[in-house]
Amino acid sequence: MGHIVNPQREYRLLRRQLDRTVAGAPDSPILMQILSILFSPEDARVARRLPGRLARLEELSRRLDIPEPELLDRLGAMAERGLVVDLEHEGHRWFALPPVVIGLFEFAFMRTRDEVPQAELARLFEEYSSRDSRFAQSLFQGQTQVARTLVREDALPEDDHTEILDWERAGELIRSATAAGVSLCACRHKASHLGTACDAPQRVCLSLNFAAESLVRNGMAEPLTTAEAVKILEGCQEAGLAQSGDNVQHRVSFICNCCGCCCEIMRAMKRFDLRGAIVTSNWIMEVDLSKCTGCGKCVAACPVDAIELGQNPTGKAVRDEKLCLGCGVCYSACQAGAISMKPRRRRVFTPENVFDRVALMAIERGKLAGLIFDDPKRFSHRALGRLIALLERANVLKAAMAIRPLRSVFLRRVITEGKKQLGPIAEILD
Repeated sequence: MGHIVNPQREYRLLRRQLDRTVAGAPDSPILMQILSILFSPEDARVARRLPGRLARLEELSRRLDIPEPELLDRLGAMAERGLVVDLEHEGHRWFALPPVVIGLFEFAFMRTRDEVPQAELARLFEEYSSRDSRFAQSLFQGQTQVARTLVREDALPEDDHTEILDWERAGELIRSATAAGVSLCACRHKASHLGTACDAPQRVCLSLNFAAESLVRNGMAEPLTTAEAVKILEGCQEAGLAQSGDNVQHRVSFICNCCGCCCEIMRAMKRFDLRGAIVTSNWIMEVDLSKCTGCGKCVAACPVDAIELGQNPTGKAVRDEKLCLGCGVCYSACQAGAISMKPRRRRVFTPENVFDRVALMAIERGKLAGLIFDDPKRFSHRALGRLIALLERANVLKAAMAIRPLRSVFLRRVITEGKKQLGPIAEILD
């Protein structure tokens, strides 16, 4: 790779490339410290030229002007350290630059590591995510989010005729997966380095399908049988943890088992009043006031503080409709049988696959230029990227995207082009 004359320049350019992803990466001296710990200057030089979408090794070799064997060795080593996304399909390798979340943060804490100062990284990530709201606002802007809530099936009424689809059932997501793995909960592991972790289990982060295969291959997850994965899920439900998963219908890549005290997304929801940071389930809790004893167990169990005891003389439980995730944790905590889960008045939209989700997030966040024209070294990409970026900020395009038929046609076109760029690997993501 040659001698890096200006390492700080490489980190600045890497930060800019990370900011082009749909998650964003607002500039901060703290983020620069994180990047300098995770990436060597040489790694940063390679990573900042990687696209946020998956690209085949052969394409990247041409793009970076590095021979394939040399580039494979470097990217393979970076994947093992959690610095790049790495998928394998039909004998070919595909790589991408991961976002900060879900990506670099999780990869840094999904396992114990001696080669990086995890305690220092924990402190820095805590500062970056909580010192001000810029990163959280960047990550959770718009309506389409990375994660959605999975309702507990045992909380659903047996006599309700509302259809429960397979992609709404955590157990079915596991049973239908082609592969499964388990890692440490990155959020609780990070909190343990800060001395703030709760006593909930840590070996509970479930990866599925192509994500499990990649994480297991790179040493960031342990392989699981279907029965083992289901057992972990059941244990987390018994421990009062809430389930959230990849916000897609097909090829779900992860199921998190979250507590309100350590989960980074739930903490951001409460700290910065970001009520839509996790998409709700199609269910919402209701309280039967005739049965509620006002014991407060549901209040303590709710991971996002959506329940409180009313200020009336009876002190019954009251639910905040705008905050309730519809996870069903409160149902399990209530021993008086006063809580039930009811269908929401309007079904929640869930993207079909990762193409839909990423395209929607890019449109909502004004990141479409970075998604499509992702090679700043090429003049055509720089020019067209700037043009699209100007259009994204224009009121005319914003108004057009508010019209559902136009938005739908535009989205379909973006998704189609995205699949063409990916080629054969689109099969395992669709």
